[in-house]
Amino acid sequence: MTRSAEHRAALTALDPAAWPAYLDEHSGLPGPRGNIELALVVADLAPPDLVDELIASGDEYRTFCGVVALGSRAADPAVLTRLHEHASDGRWRVREAVAMALQRYGDRDPAALPPVVLRWADDPDPLVQRAAAAAICEPRLLTSPETAAVAVEVCRRATAALAALPADQRRRSDVRTLRQGLGYCWSVAVAADPDPGLAAFDALDTHDPDVAWIVRENLTKKRLARLR
Repeated sequence: MTRSAEHRAALTALDPAAWPAYLDEHSGLPGPRGNIELALVVADLAPPDLVDELIASGDEYRTFCGVVALGSRAADPAVLTRLHEHASDGRWRVREAVAMALQRYGDRDPAALPPVVLRWADDPDPLVQRAAAAAICEPRLLTSPETAAVAVEVCRRATAALAALPADQRRRSDVRTLRQGLGYCWSVAVAADPDPGLAAFDALDTHDPDVAWIVRENLTKKRLARLR
């Protein structure tokens, strides 16, 4: 039995009131890696009231699980607004949960995700831009030239927004987080449809030091190096 199957069986056997304690016991925290498998099972099984309880708890792992679970309800504009707010959370695991939730939304409704990430890519908050790029730059979602083009466009817009910032703002933590994300997202987007992707990637202005860093980082990724 896989770990996911074990967690699914355990949670199914428990009263939902006992789930938070189970999450605490099996979170994998403190430690370098939280229990993503368990979070995905929670996202599949948790009722909405429990999801809200997990998020409201303030505990990092419980919140992580709850935010991932919001992906199944993201067709509701109010839930999408909640995800937008969580994209700027100070905890990186919660921000990652937003990207995972959006990916689950895209799994359920592939046509619904592109307008969301394109809109978020134009948001003034670098962390929201980062969430958009991290969400759409997932290989399993980029199964057509159209979705690959959306991923490239999100990366292009976020990179342009970063490059437009004054030099004295580039050291902010939110901007550095965006830069770090773009350091791998471009390679995923380009690999999904190489010809137009490479054209957009090669058009980046590497005279800008942060854009040059993004280009260098992506060129170290095997998926992009193979195309070169």
